[in-house]
Amino acid sequence: MKRILLPAGGALLATGLLAAGMTGAAQADGDVTHDPMAGNTAEAASVASFWIASNGAALRAATQYTWDSNEVRKLVSKGGYTPDGSPGTTAPTGESRPSGNSQNVNLPKTIGKVFFVDGSGKFRWCSATSIQSNYRNLVATAGHCVYDTESNKAVLDNWVFVPGYYQGKAPWGIYVGKQAFTHYDFDAYEDYDRDYAFVTVYNGIQFNGVKQVDRKDFERFTGPKRSWGGRYYILLSKDAGRLGDNVGGQGFAWNQPTGKPVRTFGYPAAPHPDGSRPYSGVTPKYCYGGTTAKALGASWLKIEEHIGLKCAVTPGYDGGPWLLNYNNAKRLGYVNGVTSTFADQDGNDRVDYITSPYFDGETAAVYNAAKNVWSGKIVGPNGELYK
Repeated sequence: MKRILLPAGGALLATGLLAAGMTGAAQADGDVTHDPMAGNTAEAASVASFWIASNGAALRAATQYTWDSNEVRKLVSKGGYTPDGSPGTTAPTGESRPSGNSQNVNLPKTIGKVFFVDGSGKFRWCSATSIQSNYRNLVATAGHCVYDTESNKAVLDNWVFVPGYYQGKAPWGIYVGKQAFTHYDFDAYEDYDRDYAFVTVYNGIQFNGVKQVDRKDFERFTGPKRSWGGRYYILLSKDAGRLGDNVGGQGFAWNQPTGKPVRTFGYPAAPHPDGSRPYSGVTPKYCYGGTTAKALGASWLKIEEHIGLKCAVTPGYDGGPWLLNYNNAKRLGYVNGVTSTFADQDGNDRVDYITSPYFDGETAAVYNAAKNVWSGKIVGPNGELYK
């Protein structure tokens, strides 16, 4: 099946700390598929080192996943939705006190970028959010921002989440993906009606300065390090704690009526089909409005039941959350969708609609499986990355 986002452009960065691709067999429990990412602390340390090296040069070199502009077309209305059960919600966690009244939109602390290496070896990113879970360690994003639909290698390599990312800075740390969960139909058939994923992440890593050491300590140390002029240096890390403890977690909602207003967030960066480039991808943007009351279809992408929102953003925004009942003071709401595709409804070669899979009971089953899985940490007591 063809996909709406195809890799294009982006330069590889030379580094001696390239992580090996993560391997492992996918497992399915009914409609839920779960796949290992960095399945142990040694792999997680390797992934962290890959992005940390050279003061985060790989993070800065990454470009947004982009798409073939020939596939940005008008979507077709296909009738209404029939939820597969009763509506449900899981409450968010985060700020317990209002942060004051504001006429401006307060951006949620939970949003950020996921970084990965795509099937062609390019450094890429999408948008994502922290979402509530039992161990406060879960990220929600689009399925195509987690699963490798180009080379069919299961998950994308070297996957990390950086909440609040800004030009190489990781204010709350870097969180390495441990296990990915999605619907069986997306993993097996690339069914974009199920283009969502939930990823458990290890505790975050923050950096705590550079230390000069002797050669013996240098050789023993696991983690980012460098030597020159006969001197040896290691980059000390510290455990940043659990994702949800640091930035909170959005709630989750499923089987909700369409037509309700949502607020969406993400980092648009790619040009419109006409070549205009209004966004840089440096700072997050948002849209607000009611979702479509009718299902949207795209035959060329085999989509039959997406919901839509009028929103003139571009790729890079994909994977970002659609938040129902967003509380501007608390910066929290309920994830009721994730940006999946982009559409041109008026035929002027500019994106004016975004779409998301409809979150139903099967989506809730995937989320419920992911929210109960523990991750752990990868930074030792002396600042070393665990082997």
